[in-house]
Amino acid sequence: MAADAVQVAPDVYKILFENERVRLIEARLRPGAATAMHHHRDNLVYNLTDGAVTFTDESGETIEVSLVAGETMWFPAVDHSTHNTGSTEVRALLFELK
Repeated sequence: MAADAVQVAPDVYKILFENERVRLIEARLRPGAATAMHHHRDNLVYNLTDGAVTFTDESGETIEVSLVAGETMWFPAVDHSTHNTGSTEVRALLFELK
């Protein structure tokens, strides 16, 4: 398992709230920026901005995702890297379950 997202990319991921059951993280990724491989627990994502990202998992498989402000997405626990392939900063709230 890869290291925690906040440890790997503290310039991208900021903890806004945490208790024994959930962790709320703000993600901000500039256009063209990327993160190293990192881990997320099961999480619900709420997109604050429109954007485009590519996720690459530990096997090297990539998924391109179009983000729409106000939409939510569910992700099971995952190790991946993230690349902002769009022209705007990507901003989202991640609600990680413990």
